[in-house]
Amino acid sequence: MEPLSPIALGFLGSLAAGSLTAVGAVPVLFGRIPSRATRDLLLGFAAGVMLAASFFSLIIPALDAAEGQFDNGALPAAIVCVAILLGMGAVALMNERLPHEHFKTGREGPDAASLRRVWLFIIAITIHNFPEGLAVGVGFGADGLSGGLPLAIGIGLQNAPEGLAVAVSLLGEGYSRLRAWGIAALTGLVEPVGGLLGAGIISLSQPLLPWGLAFAAGAMLYVISHEIIPETHRSGHQNRATLGLAVGLVIMLFLDVWLG
Repeated sequence: MEPLSPIALGFLGSLAAGSLTAVGAVPVLFGRIPSRATRDLLLGFAAGVMLAASFFSLIIPALDAAEGQFDNGALPAAIVCVAILLGMGAVALMNERLPHEHFKTGREGPDAASLRRVWLFIIAITIHNFPEGLAVGVGFGADGLSGGLPLAIGIGLQNAPEGLAVAVSLLGEGYSRLRAWGIAALTGLVEPVGGLLGAGIISLSQPLLPWGLAFAAGAMLYVISHEIIPETHRSGHQNRATLGLAVGLVIMLFLDVWLG
């Protein structure tokens, strides 16, 4: 049996990671919803996983790839720095240009009075999840199973509390348990789209490798700073959120060294 191509691995790995969004939302089907403090702890864990993945699974390999192309010096560092800023800017632009709505801060982006509120939520979550799938795909495209597996596991782990947070928020907006779970599950399906794109671009053009890795890292860093951390601190549970972040960071670091 022939081994799977990096593109196929990128798609399947990001699909598996995205599917854990549905798994994390399962408690809403049975009425066993954790407290807000526990949810902030879990979202802090998600932020820690993403933060560690951004640096240890994406930025450091991007620097290594750039140095392999251009030797040591200022140019590899400059490439990675520019790509990180481009990744952050791309997600910021989507936030600016696409109409969407956050559960706490309300509507953002262009006026979208004709869109139903649930679709505005879905667009917001899509903006959030796409960079995660992109990162997993880039990891598989860059270095096959060893490059993508730690990212897929880490992103999958942090998708579970995100799925729960989305489903609980939808319950608060008046949606039924089944519908809240279904919408939360569907939001994870944007990740294999990002995974397929990331793996495809890197597999087809190796010179883009450092750019793709650092771009994906920048996109995730924007989501961490703009979305997850403010959300975990909004209800006064900063200490629990920070504890979750610390645990998520070291677990992702361990996974990256062990599996990478």
